[in-house]
Amino acid sequence: MNLNLRRMTADELPVVLDWAAEEGWNPGLDDAAAFHAADPAGFFVAEAGAKAGGRIVAAISVVNHTDAVAFLGLYLCRPDWRKQGIGHALWTHALGHAGARTVGLDGVEAQQENYRKSGFEPAGRTVRYAGVLPGRAHSGIGPVLQGDLGPLIAMEAGATGYEKRAFLSAWTTDCETRRTLVCRAAGEVAGFATIRACREGWKIGPLVAADGAVAAALIETCGRVAHGAPAMIDVPQSSPWLAGHCRALGLVPVFGTARMYRGPAPVPGPAIAAVATLELG
Repeated sequence: MNLNLRRMTADELPVVLDWAAEEGWNPGLDDAAAFHAADPAGFFVAEAGAKAGGRIVAAISVVNHTDAVAFLGLYLCRPDWRKQGIGHALWTHALGHAGARTVGLDGVEAQQENYRKSGFEPAGRTVRYAGVLPGRAHSGIGPVLQGDLGPLIAMEAGATGYEKRAFLSAWTTDCETRRTLVCRAAGEVAGFATIRACREGWKIGPLVAADGAVAAALIETCGRVAHGAPAMIDVPQSSPWLAGHCRALGLVPVFGTARMYRGPAPVPGPAIAAVATLELG
């Protein structure tokens, strides 16, 4: 088969996100630019040969967040091109971008054994909770201010065990469909949450909070942004308080993934946290 494995262009990423929407992944309306900013060299496609029109037929991302940790996502192959080895060839090609880094992924649990064959080992589950959030204003919660970026990145890294500097620099910059809310206590950042509009409803992530009161206040403030539309929160196994709070709010589990790593797994910290995106970690 004449197949070209190459880096994805910035113009192709929105096309791949449309594929993700067709598969039911429900990406954010303005994910593409922030995703690409995380690691412009970390997105790959398989391009069919000239006889097939030279179109892209599969995609994957392996985003290098630090010198030690990368994250794999957006692993997709068009339905009419499956079972030909294309996805596996692109997988192998893209993983080379990570070098010796630990690589993480959030995959459907049915594929866990396949990921094990590539050296990935389970490190917990992530459960998506969905429903309508209560909406209430809270004093002390407002937009990102100048000088906040460093503390936000450090707080999220402390919660997850690895830093996502380039990604969060773009992700926490507000745009028409994405807002980041910061909770302050005694002049210090006590937590933050990003909420973004998706093809259907809204997603909150990341959410990082020093304690339950801060997390609850951030969720209620996000509820005002969602304004009665369904919202989703991806809760890792390392945040049992947040899972319990979601259930107490009437949110229901609708989807689960297996968090897996090839290489030493980062160690989550004690803060309450929700996953930023299942595609980039």
